[in-house]
Amino acid sequence: MKSVSVRRVERDRATNSFQIMFREDEQPRRQFTIFIGLTEGTVIKMMLEGESSPRPLTHDLFVIALERLSVQIKRVVITHVSNGTYFAEIVLQPESGDEVVLSCRPSDATALALKANAPLYATEALLEEAGSTAEESGEESEEILDEFKEFIENISPEDFDI
Repeated sequence: MKSVSVRRVERDRATNSFQIMFREDEQPRRQFTIFIGLTEGTVIKMMLEGESSPRPLTHDLFVIALERLSVQIKRVVITHVSNGTYFAEIVLQPESGDEVVLSCRPSDATALALKANAPLYATEALLEEAGSTAEESGEESEEILDEFKEFIENISPEDFDI
């Protein structure tokens, strides 16, 4: 398994859905894009932008319920793609007992991982099949821009010897 991050969530007006781009955290930084529903895309975009709903949404309720039952979302794994459909698993860890694995849609798994601050992974097989590097996908300049934005967001005056 390889650690991945959500790099971008964009609305595709042509299909009235969202695209979510994942990127491998380590080299070679392969990336892949999944089309997800309008509702799930809106929720994930809200979470990434630090927004919250005035009342709990379904993903919020699920995480709250798990916390009250002393169950932790250990990790989320995007496992494979079949005929253009992506599959994922949520790995739950009860306070006492063995891990429990639930099969689910990657959009739900991603929303829950973001809400619970759980790590996201993709299998090596999925990255081999669906992943591409920025050079292969023609997004090298966008990759550089993303890294620069990340640098700017995390820079502080203490980083300079002035």
